[in-house]
Amino acid sequence: MKAEILSLRVIHDGWSKFGVAKVRLADGTEAEREIEDHGNSVGVLPYDPERRVATLVRELRVPPLYVSGEQSQLEAPAGLIDDGSPTENARREVLDETGLRLQTLEPVGTTYSCAGISTEQIHLFLAPYRDTDRETGGGGAEGEHENIKVVEMPLAELAESAATGRLRDLKTLTLVLALQVRHPLLFRAEGDS
Repeated sequence: MKAEILSLRVIHDGWSKFGVAKVRLADGTEAEREIEDHGNSVGVLPYDPERRVATLVRELRVPPLYVSGEQSQLEAPAGLIDDGSPTENARREVLDETGLRLQTLEPVGTTYSCAGISTEQIHLFLAPYRDTDRETGGGGAEGEHENIKVVEMPLAELAESAATGRLRDLKTLTLVLALQVRHPLLFRAEGDS
């Protein structure tokens, strides 16, 4: 027997939709599970291979503020997919948030951000850039109250943050680890062979 959703009761329909699903599990028992649905998203780690830095953003995220009082979170630029493809949305988000106009996107994969509760699938990309690709100061889209601070960080420092657990955003951690696996020479000290 396969698991199946028997019914879905929507309890909130705003920016996110929240529902309670009645599910028949594979063993035949029935249970209720909560679902949060706000659409799919993109996450991008822009990095400059010549200067060996990455461009990230720092902004307030209300759930971490609520849980632990964190005033801001360091993370890779990201956003919801509006109209268009994931790559079009990735380029738009990075331009809005960091001021970088990206040419190349290297797909990392598409994953569920938190499959136990959310329907969101996040399309992850690595994106090389040059300093000449910076068009504006970034800061976020007008009217969205994002108050984004752009942070350019040495790749070695970013890797150290990932290795020591100081990087608390899952998509950013995934992207940093992917960059280390795919482009390990970027993390070696100058002059190392």
